[in-house]
Parts: sequence; C-alpha cells; structure tokens
Amino acid sequence: MDLEKFYLWSSIASFFVAIFIIIQLFLPNRPPEPPIPATQVIAHRGYWLKAEGLQNSLQSLHEAMKIGIYGSEFDVHMTADSQLIVFHDNMLDTIEDIRKANYENIHVHGLFNDLFIPTLADYFELGSIRANTKLVVDVKSDLTPERETAMVTKILELVADKKVQNLVEYTSFSHHVCCEILRLNPSAKVAYMGGDITPAQAKEYGFTGICYHFSTFDEHPEWVQEAQDLGLTVNAWTVNREEEMVNAINLGVDFITTDFPEWVKSDVEKYGKPKKSK
Repeated sequence: MDLEKFYLWSSIASFFVAIFIIIQLFLPNRPPEPPIPATQVIAHRGYWLKAEGLQNSLQSLHEAMKIGIYGSEFDVHMTADSQLIVFHDNMLDTIEDIRKANYENIHVHGLFNDLFIPTLADYFELGSIRANTKLVVDVKSDLTPERETAMVTKILELVADKKVQNLVEYTSFSHHVCCEILRLNPSAKVAYMGGDITPAQAKEYGFTGICYHFSTFDEHPEWVQEAQDLGLTVNAWTVNREEEMVNAINLGVDFITTDFPEWVKSDVEKYGKPKKSK
C-alpha cells in the first residue's frame, strides 16, 4: 500500500471514530440497572398455590423455578429402608410415622391426582435444569442421632452424584443435623432453624445462617444485624401477611420464606432496600 492510500484510509477511519464519539456524547444516558433488593424470596414447599395445592411436589418446584426467585424450600425425610423422600409430615394416611415405614408402603399412598410422593433424587434432577434457583433442603429431624447422621450422609452423596453442589443449601431444626452436614461438608451453607440460640452461638457452631420464625425477630430484632455483622445470613419464615413482610424488609433480613412468593417478590422489588456494597 502506497503512502497516499495509507493516509486516505487513516482519514476515513478517523472520521468514523469521530462520528461514533459524537453520537455517544449526544445519546441519552442509559437508565441504571435496578438495585438488587437486600431481601430475596424463597418459596415455602415450592410455589404450591400454582400447583393444585400440592406442597413439596415436583409441580410446586417447577412453578417456583418459573418466577425468578432466589430459591425453593422443601422437606426431606428418610424412610425405614433409607430412602430419601420429599414430604413434610411424619404421618401419612394410616402410616403413623413414615420414618418407621418402608418406601414401598409410602409410595402407594401418593399425593392427590395419582401423583406419587417424590424422591429427593427426583427433586434434584428437576432442580438442576434451572441453575438460577437454589434448592433449599429442610432436613427433618429423625428418631436417633445415628439415623440423622446416616440421612445426612446419603443426602450429601446424592448431591455429589447429581452434581448440584452449587444449587443446594440446607436448613434444619436439628442441631445435630446441622453440625453433621458441616462436619461432612465444611463448605456447605447451613442455616439453623431452632430459634433458641443467638447469632453469636450460631457462629461458634460454624453455621452459615439462622432461619427463624418471623416472630423470633419480633422478639429479638437486634439479632438480624448481629447475625449479618458476624457474616451469617438471616431467613424469616413463614411470612404470609403484609405486616410480617414489611417488618422483615425493614429489619433487613436476607431471605423471606413464604407461601406467596410472587406477591412477596413484587413488593420486595418495590419497597426493598438495595444490597449494601461490600
């Protein structure tokens, strides 16, 4: 390329660069991204109100995954023959305690509309489809510490097998369960639900969060800030009324667990405070 052509193409390039800069200067400012609310929403037993009322069903998980919330909570029991199932109560129809019954006897009862009680493996397979929805496993208390340890071991093995380590977080009323999860997987996110220990005590045990009934924070509002100052997350459950939600937002809890996730999500985005910059 001779010198004359070089100068010609350089001039053309400079012209277009100048035009681009001028356009950028006179374009209206791009609207800022909406702030991320400090409080995130977790669906209690899935979004079961949109799933024919079927709590802890695959349908309720699917509906929760569709609405763009932080996570979906569900309850896990272990049967007498060591099967992990997603169900809340100890009783089921004529079965007085599902922890003392074999899975085949539980399976035939099912849920409504001929739907079977899902296994934890079923839940993980569905939940892994959409990686932006956390799977919040409420590990139910069992009959003995030994069975709780066995249940935690099986849950963690299944989490690894299904490759959902980055999706799963844990809660439990059982102090032993929480401690066993962390003993076997020190990097797990574990929030204690008992409501009977202070944030400082939760931190000493190694828990990563507290997940207390909203009334506990009514009695101890200072625990929210204390927990967060210690690096713990704070989850308030089960928040289903306007005044409960407003109070939780004003306290600055990290998570609200609710049966009305779409409504709470809308109000949190409208009234919630943005996340603090770190």
